[in-house]
Amino acid sequence: MRSRTLTLLAATVSAGLVLTACGANSNSGGTGDSSASGSASAPAGGGANGKVGVILPETATSARWEAFDKPMLQAALQSQGFTADIQNAQGDNQKFSTLADGFISQGVKVLIIAPSDPAVGAAIEAKAKTAGIPVIDYDRPSLGGSADYYVSFDNEKVGELQAQGMADALKDKKGAAVVQIEGAPTDNNATLFGDGHDKVLKPLYASGALTLVQKQPINDWDPQVGGTTFEQIFTRVGGKVDGVVAANDELAGAVITVLKKNGLNGKVPVTGQDATAAGLQAILRGDQLLTIFKPIKEEADNTAKLAAALAKGDKAAADAIATGTLHDPKNNRDLKSVLLNPTLIEVNDIKTVIQQGYVKASDVCTGDLAAKCTAAGIS
Repeated sequence: MRSRTLTLLAATVSAGLVLTACGANSNSGGTGDSSASGSASAPAGGGANGKVGVILPETATSARWEAFDKPMLQAALQSQGFTADIQNAQGDNQKFSTLADGFISQGVKVLIIAPSDPAVGAAIEAKAKTAGIPVIDYDRPSLGGSADYYVSFDNEKVGELQAQGMADALKDKKGAAVVQIEGAPTDNNATLFGDGHDKVLKPLYASGALTLVQKQPINDWDPQVGGTTFEQIFTRVGGKVDGVVAANDELAGAVITVLKKNGLNGKVPVTGQDATAAGLQAILRGDQLLTIFKPIKEEADNTAKLAAALAKGDKAAADAIATGTLHDPKNNRDLKSVLLNPTLIEVNDIKTVIQQGYVKASDVCTGDLAAKCTAAGIS
């Protein structure tokens, strides 16, 4: 997969949008589930370019969908002249399908989906295609589907950054024992993260520089399951774990809880992803080695620009935006894609995330962390 150069957002994100994005779980323009599951006669109008339907996957395993994606997509789509109806399926595949059926019945100009299950996404895309509605896969691809475009990050690169950070942390400990706590096996992004991990770590396992204890995917990205699974692995090997590659900050937090119970937090490096407030706090405390920052505003902005081109039937304009490709092995096609570049965040980089407005300093620099924030240049 191709890496993209990350353009920092500080110059492009207005203060108002920043504060809105960090205001967490407001509806930010959504109109409730009934709007998406209404009758076929429901109007698709609204903004100058009409109505766009957006379905996000859940809120249980990551705060990003409501805190960042929803308000940033709302603002980006409105800036392109759309009325955006943004719903969340809350991890329920049937609800996801019902919301999609409602949007298709309404005749939305474009359908934007981030399904938890790619098979559900593929089925929805087949219906949308029959109805003549273009579809953008947002953040997660629907393998085997027929989406027109895909917008996400270079997710194999995410895994490479996590794994290289771990390799660097353990470089002086030959044969160090590593556990990989991966994301949901049904999520292609998790597969790509794992591919990135393997690209860096497999040669190190083969050479004996590191030792793989276990690589374990976690269904539904469930942190509770992740913590229990890690504790079982930890117990089985008698606590002989030197590093944990955890696929996101929530799984990292669950791992750190287990390490803390055993007096090993801060001694065993743990990776994460998404640059959540909790993840950044764990890095400041020394309990977490790193996280991965993915500038969601860029993802939302590119999605909105693609939607505008699709609504106008301007394929050339859309192709000029989506200059990357993602290979879909299920139907052996290359899906035209926008693949944005992720950024490694360690303790001295936390200020970058805060300066760009994705997390507020007041949410990170609490209590005993105030002094650590000052030391890390965070104000």
